[in-house]
Amino acid sequence: MRLSPETLQLVPAEVARPAYDRTMVRQGVVHFGPGAFHRAHQAAAFDTLLARDPRWGITGVSLHSQGVAQALNPQGGLYTLALLDAQTDYRVIGSVGQVLTGAAPAAILAALAHADTRVISATVTEKGYCLGGDGALDFAHPAIAADLAAAGGPGWVPASFIGWLVQGLAARRAAGLPGVTVLSCDNVTDNGRKLEAATLALAQAVDGETARWIGDHVRFPNAMVDSITPATDDALRAQVAAATGLEDAWPIQRERFTQWVIEDRFAGERPALDLAGATFAADVRPFEAAKLRLLNGAHSTLAYLGLGLGHETVAQAMQDAALATFVERLMREDIAPSVKAPPGLNLAGYIGDVLARFANSAIRHLLAQIAWDGSQKLPYRLLGTVQDALDAGRPIDRLAVPIAAWLRFLAAAARDGRPITDPLAGELLARAPDWRAVLAMPAVFGALGHDEDFVDAVAHAHAALEEGRLP
Repeated sequence: MRLSPETLQLVPAEVARPAYDRTMVRQGVVHFGPGAFHRAHQAAAFDTLLARDPRWGITGVSLHSQGVAQALNPQGGLYTLALLDAQTDYRVIGSVGQVLTGAAPAAILAALAHADTRVISATVTEKGYCLGGDGALDFAHPAIAADLAAAGGPGWVPASFIGWLVQGLAARRAAGLPGVTVLSCDNVTDNGRKLEAATLALAQAVDGETARWIGDHVRFPNAMVDSITPATDDALRAQVAAATGLEDAWPIQRERFTQWVIEDRFAGERPALDLAGATFAADVRPFEAAKLRLLNGAHSTLAYLGLGLGHETVAQAMQDAALATFVERLMREDIAPSVKAPPGLNLAGYIGDVLARFANSAIRHLLAQIAWDGSQKLPYRLLGTVQDALDAGRPIDRLAVPIAAWLRFLAAAARDGRPITDPLAGELLARAPDWRAVLAMPAVFGALGHDEDFVDAVAHAHAALEEGRLP
């Protein structure tokens, strides 16, 4: 039998279930991008909160895929979360009420403009923000250009996430509803401010009055989210079926560790997510920098170097003594000096915790998954650290190694005719045979790609990797 509200009572007692009456839940959150990371982390936090306050249920919106809706809607939004550690625990999450798709634009707009909606959140990845190399909205982006052409006309169905925000907020304004909090949960530096600027830019181009209303009534807090979430596979489905006695079309797995830091900047009522372990802070940026640079920067390093060495998962890569030593030195000696620790965070201890998390053999986190969207991730994860080191006169030899490994990853894909997952895939693969041509891409490297010290460091790292040496 399949997991559903009707079969939930059959789940064994050792599997945790929603500790509230789901029929009493109101949909207070509209979330764009209800993929694995959101369902493993934010939806689980709201699931905990719902036991105290039933007003924070989630309506998911999947603009470009039917898969999540097809998996969860027949299950009444229920799914199983596996917490991976020395002992795996299982928990059925009930915070998602339904998942809407781009095929139902009227339903999406109705959810955005519903009186119960207080938070619009997002995990749409870096590419969903349609930003240019300067971090501002890219008006030449095809989806933004399409929204500009169609906005204000009859039957406008936005092509971009930013377009949906503008249309949904305009509908709230027209209905006389209060503003909302728009909460980014993506790994983008200063994510709330960038999302705010992009939304206001498009709104101003569409309707100045709506832009002014957004500025006055809507808040875009910065946020940082951290929990390693491997992709769902058939092995997980089999484990969940054995643990629950039910078929789950799309269970989720993550490590037990989670961190969610949210800027205390809300429009109206703030959900009490601290009851679920979230931290409200006056400034998220120090937490964000520590996570993006130390954890995510090291993750990307492991991905590109590990794949080049024939490893498949993060845990396997960490069993490679030379690679594990390199990554630890990179974190402690090259990345940490660029990170200003937030109050209460000991960087040395944090690095030790990150390394232990990477080595967790219960987590099968594929390096190939981490390697996706390198052109969007590396500027935040590594290139900012490189620029800071150059500005401070610190060496960048080790920092150049993961960049060179990414260039070799691209070259191998181009040589073998393999596709890569990246919004700039076409241009990257075309330039990949000449790594210097990739460095010259301003959309990825900005002015850094023409810095002689940086180019020389990458050249030395690239030569060492070609010779089979880990510098």
